[in-house]
Amino acid sequence: MAEHAESQGHFFMGLLMGGALGALAGVFFAPKSGKELRSDIREKSGEVLKDAKKIYADANTKAEEIIEAARHQAQELKKEANRQLSDARQKAKGIFVPEK
Repeated sequence: MAEHAESQGHFFMGLLMGGALGALAGVFFAPKSGKELRSDIREKSGEVLKDAKKIYADANTKAEEIIEAARHQAQELKKEANRQLSDARQKAKGIFVPEK
């Protein structure tokens, strides 16, 4: 499950980087004046930053969900292990009753 989340993170990071590079390439190769070009760069960088913040927030939320699910599963496994240990102790007491 962690590998899947990690690969999704890499995918979104690549998507973000590719989008940013594509936007920059489009801005630089467009026939515009320097003033227009600088304005476009500011606008595109603002959009990229906004998108990056959204991706970060989404990834953070997903990571918190995964951590909480893992924590819950670990608690359940601990309860089951304690139950199994208690059962084993009871059986051992029945087998190894001290002789008088």
